[in-house]
Amino acid sequence: MKPSKVLDGLMGLCVGDALGVPVEFSAREERMQAPVVDMYSPNYWNQLPGTWSDDSSLAFCLADALCSGFSLQAIADSFCGWYYDREWTARGEVFDIGITTQMAIEKLRKGVSPLQAGDTVERSNGNGSLMRVLPLAYYHKTLDFETLIDRVHQVSCITHAHPRSQMACGIYISIAIALLEGCNPRTAYQQGLERVDSIYQKHPYDREKSHFDRVLSGTIDALPVESINSEGYVIDTLEASLWCFLQGKSYAEAVLKAVNLGEDTDTTGAVTGGLAGIYYGVETIPTDWIEILARKDDIIHLAARLESAIYS
Repeated sequence: MKPSKVLDGLMGLCVGDALGVPVEFSAREERMQAPVVDMYSPNYWNQLPGTWSDDSSLAFCLADALCSGFSLQAIADSFCGWYYDREWTARGEVFDIGITTQMAIEKLRKGVSPLQAGDTVERSNGNGSLMRVLPLAYYHKTLDFETLIDRVHQVSCITHAHPRSQMACGIYISIAIALLEGCNPRTAYQQGLERVDSIYQKHPYDREKSHFDRVLSGTIDALPVESINSEGYVIDTLEASLWCFLQGKSYAEAVLKAVNLGEDTDTTGAVTGGLAGIYYGVETIPTDWIEILARKDDIIHLAARLESAIYS
């Protein structure tokens, strides 16, 4: 595979997702007793090893749409193509979709505009936009930072429009950008927080900052594992993924930590895997994990197209 930071992130995300799929919603205690170590975990969902979920599907839909430039309508259409026409599914079926995302896509199908489709109520702060937003980080060389984060917010709003979900996506992308610029994990975490600070001092994000206190402390990885939650709430996923990434010393260690937290294993694996893939590189991902991945060659081709579209 040709070296590519785009491929590093997309493959890193997808492998983390696929590692978590077999054991999604399993308890942490169960994972402690029988930890995931590779793609061949006992599968609770009757999926073949290497199958990825909606996390990767929607990230790939976003990446695919971005190959033709930035258009919220094109991104929304791509999400609909996945849900209704099975585009960018791992094996020809829609596997694992959140209620908030499903409701938004059904609105899009009925002609609701992308910026009006996502739910704005507090209970809609699941991790369904955070899990798919990584491809936007690759615009860091072609857009000024505030414009890029504004686009991140807009893309979150297609399915998850509450300011808390937008903010989680913005923090994550800011950290990913610092990694793409060559920072180590600790520096990227600190720099990512510093760079978005002025944006999140403003309305409506200022009202949400208290929910991010543990992330914004700059010491999320110092917390004991017992205090890290790994369910589907967007704050939990952001915290857990940063904790695993900062605690891990390799791609494999970071994503296995994420999956073995239990509960929303595929998404914690995907969000962690995106950062770890960017930092450690696709060449550090165990080869047998990549080889068994569904549609591996399509992912490699997509990454090449996105890299060409953004950087050429």
